[in-house]
Amino acid sequence: MTPHKNDCVFCRIIQGELDAAVIYEDESTMAFLNLRQSNEGHVLVVPRRHFEQIYDLDDDSACALACTVRKVARAVRCVYSPDGLSIWQSNGPAAYQEVPHVHWHVFPRYTDDGHLVVYPKETAGRARREYPLQSLKRIADPLISALEVEVA
Repeated sequence: MTPHKNDCVFCRIIQGELDAAVIYEDESTMAFLNLRQSNEGHVLVVPRRHFEQIYDLDDDSACALACTVRKVARAVRCVYSPDGLSIWQSNGPAAYQEVPHVHWHVFPRYTDDGHLVVYPKETAGRARREYPLQSLKRIADPLISALEVEVA
């Protein structure tokens, strides 16, 4: 959690070392257009401080990011009138995090645009299977316990 990492592309954008199409900034966050615009209006929202993943964020930084994501989402809705909006954040290689600086994607969606299918066809049956409530409670119990001790 350093203020700036020299090898981080987002830190370099924040410091003005690399150019970007910045649409919003405040003392804690910055929002700029993603280089890949498969749907026009795809925005990235980042904290000014370098945090690699969501687990590293302090409460103030997390709250500031949420507020900026909301502002950007409203702007995207106003400008592009999308049918919907996807907002996502990935952590680690298994989740396809490409830049090791925490960031949220604000992505306008259109019916049948083919992006971000939550349950791909090969896993759709498994993902849509409904679990009995007792099974869900068994899955929930360790999460509840972890939240009670505020997992670090």
